[in-house]
Amino acid sequence: MQTYDNGARRPKRALILVNRRARRGGSSITDALDLLAHAGVTLIEPEVMGREGLSEAIRTHAQEVDFVILGGGDGTMNAAAAGLHETGLPFGILPLGTANDLARTLGLPVSPIDAMRVILNGHTRRLDLGEVNGHFFFNVASIGFSAHLARNLTSEAKKRWGVLGYAVAASRLLAESRPFTVTIEHDGQIERAKTVQVSVGNGRFYGGGMTVENTAQPDDGRLDVYSLEVKHWSELLALLPALRRGTHGRWKNVRAFGTTEVILNTRRPHEVNADGELVTTTPAHFRIRRAAVTVFAPE
Repeated sequence: MQTYDNGARRPKRALILVNRRARRGGSSITDALDLLAHAGVTLIEPEVMGREGLSEAIRTHAQEVDFVILGGGDGTMNAAAAGLHETGLPFGILPLGTANDLARTLGLPVSPIDAMRVILNGHTRRLDLGEVNGHFFFNVASIGFSAHLARNLTSEAKKRWGVLGYAVAASRLLAESRPFTVTIEHDGQIERAKTVQVSVGNGRFYGGGMTVENTAQPDDGRLDVYSLEVKHWSELLALLPALRRGTHGRWKNVRAFGTTEVILNTRRPHEVNADGELVTTTPAHFRIRRAAVTVFAPE
């Protein structure tokens, strides 16, 4: 943990990027912004078009600001990851999304005003980033069931139902899940598996509170990989409590291991869901980027 100097070199300029389409993106953050004003921080808030514009805005204004504030959910954080990594700017999070799994991993408060206090306190933490085919992710990237869920879970459903939307969409898709064959290459080994999902985690939480692995941390220099090798969807129901606790790796029908690099190959291309966004397809090459970004976090 580091402390951002609040003395003579205290940051005075912040780039703020708020996803107004996030579940709580329309919420008032006026009180939170008032805290910045009282601290003497000047805000730069450009108009940004779409996900692609977030990293570009960070690059464009990097020389004008001291830090970045991101308001939104995990998709917003994911879209900004490249810009944050390239510029090295520290960033703070106002958790305004549906799941807010990165905020949950960091122990951030849900309230925007309390989250802003964390930013102004100035304590920072270096985080790893996962990378798949050149795309960064904070929490987890998956192929299989999770990617199908990401494609079918609309932004309208997330905004209306919140985390419950994940459960509703998942229940509809569960019975349609079919195992597929994947080749998993890691640490000098090549393994074949029949699976319904392979997930590669960098952080701790994903999917609205599921746990990648019960000891996972976003700065442990490790990717946590698991493959759900069940034969029938009903077995996934039995696995749910363990998936929430992050103890699923102890089950005989779950392959789990830690690594720094893994390659997934499938006979036909499978979409890759990274932090809730479909970003690429198999073959998928995953690796860890150590201490890649700096975030304001609780002391």
